[in-house]
Amino acid sequence: MDEDTEPPEQSEKPEQPERPAAGSVVCARCGTVPVTWLSSVEDGRRLHFCESCARLHIRAIESRLDSLWW
Repeated sequence: MDEDTEPPEQSEKPEQPERPAAGSVVCARCGTVPVTWLSSVEDGRRLHFCESCARLHIRAIESRLDSLWW
């Protein structure tokens, strides 16, 4: 490869993570408005969980159990 050639430009921008509207995030478990949250997609719906609920149910989350189970 010639040193003067430039790599092809990327025509597509990488996808940005979906950001919820400000003030619209509430915990799907306890209903609090979290400062930090965990996001999960279940049955095509995006759910958000506060840090407290996520910590309490971390084993179920890592096991990929639906939130209805825990």
